[in-house]
Amino acid sequence: MARAITENTLFYGDNLDILRQYFIDECVDLIYLDPPFNSSRNYNVLFKDEKGLESEAQIIAFEDTWHWTPEAEHTYIKLLTHAPQQVSVLLEALRASIGTNQMMAYLTMMSIRLLELHRVLKPTGSLYLHCDPTASHYLKIILDAIFGAQNFRNEIIWKRQSAHSDAKTKFSDVTDTILFYVKSKDAYFAPQYGEYDPEYLTKFYRFDDQDGRGPYRLDNMASPNPRPNMMYEWLGFPWPQKGWRYQRETMQKLHDEGRIYYPRKPDGSLDTTKRPALKRYIAEQEGSIITNAWTDIQSLHSSDAERLGYPTQKPLALLERIIQASSKPGDIILDPFCGCGTAIAAAQKLDRRWLGIDITHLSIALQKYRLEAMFPGIVFKVIGEPPDIGAARHLAQQDRYQFQWWALSLVRAKPLGAQEGSKAGKKGSDKGIDGIINFIDDNTGKTKRVIVQVKSGHVKSGDVRDLVGTIQREQAAIGIFITLEPPSRDMKAEAASAGFYFSPGWGREYQRIQILTIDELLHGADVKMPPQHGTFKAAQRVQTSKPEALQVELELN
Repeated sequence: MARAITENTLFYGDNLDILRQYFIDECVDLIYLDPPFNSSRNYNVLFKDEKGLESEAQIIAFEDTWHWTPEAEHTYIKLLTHAPQQVSVLLEALRASIGTNQMMAYLTMMSIRLLELHRVLKPTGSLYLHCDPTASHYLKIILDAIFGAQNFRNEIIWKRQSAHSDAKTKFSDVTDTILFYVKSKDAYFAPQYGEYDPEYLTKFYRFDDQDGRGPYRLDNMASPNPRPNMMYEWLGFPWPQKGWRYQRETMQKLHDEGRIYYPRKPDGSLDTTKRPALKRYIAEQEGSIITNAWTDIQSLHSSDAERLGYPTQKPLALLERIIQASSKPGDIILDPFCGCGTAIAAAQKLDRRWLGIDITHLSIALQKYRLEAMFPGIVFKVIGEPPDIGAARHLAQQDRYQFQWWALSLVRAKPLGAQEGSKAGKKGSDKGIDGIINFIDDNTGKTKRVIVQVKSGHVKSGDVRDLVGTIQREQAAIGIFITLEPPSRDMKAEAASAGFYFSPGWGREYQRIQILTIDELLHGADVKMPPQHGTFKAAQRVQTSKPEALQVELELN
């Protein structure tokens, strides 16, 4: 029986495989997932330069288009033969209804993963699925089949923006849908409260005795149901038809605390023809109860400090509300499509433990940078990244573009472009540049660049000469040549002949062309250069009461 640490952990890989390999039954308290919406769009990671301008470093993070492939057919057949009957019957009906197309491929992909997510969720757990109208109606009936219609809690509507430019032939789309399901009736839930509407406060909290307790409103003190033992006279006021809401002892306590409003005549005497009321002070209220219509959390804009440039990044406040509503400190939060890691960042901030899964090394790198910037000293694991040279070679053979993203992350270089044939597709020409690192070296404030090339196959001295030419053409300061294979003597000689870059800001020289092997990087080697500046937009630092990651071992079957 294997044991593995699976908390405060980032996993690289297909979440279906990760869930089956590392997650035992009923081990997660809360699941939030923001999967692709099947919108037939390409989503770019748009990097900015230090002045906030669009840079050339724009790559396609993922292609949100699905196709009915042999793999989709295989998954569909597996669901028909192995999934619970209500799920297989539903999928068969959906295929007969909507056909074998992109939507059916998407729903098949989602169904098999939702079954695994249901398996790993605790009986007290909840699942929030973030989607849009493209497929939300299909996803809801699939969730009904997997979780049970009785375990549906809410269809939350999040108003993510106030206006949109798509209103020429329809009403403008400004909302997303979040489907909220629980595993059982024992699921944990804590109502959430927000700020009161100013108009509501003005209308209802109209009274203030100027006693330091602030504004209050008046509330009924009559019992809603007949209560004979509450039918007593109070200070000359007759009891209401069904009695008072409070026992005599409680009434006396409220009176002594000045919490009862007594109607009075013009001469100041009690007007017993009217009824006393309870004073409810705004300062003692938790706030306005949050409903299933969320209009108070704005989507992120390019100018927001929180914005990191990931295409589908959600506001931290959105995830904080979900996590606070359906989990307690110390609970385990899972995001199986974690993108740039908003859910896990919110979980860390709120003293929850977390697990994040993503299928691209680019996302894993962005999440690592974000966590390290927000929570200095944070401790977490990454599973799925190559731990040694043998695993690095395997990744290069399996997917050289994922290898390139991972290699760039070892030196915190910003990826440039997506190459032909990669899963992400192509975005422009890389012109011999795989990644860049920015730095500012003098008092002019002008950005200087380090250009990075990554090679996963055979390398030769001509590759180094090509990098020298690229450095000259791009007027870059330094060139980094990352190679999986050891460099030859001629390559080292070519690098040495390129000379040095002199840093006026730091008063020292740096080798202009530096060759770093993957093995060296795995053993702590790094780029020799002035301190990096602005390569990635840094997340804002957050203070928590528990900066150290919690490490708990879970038993795996």
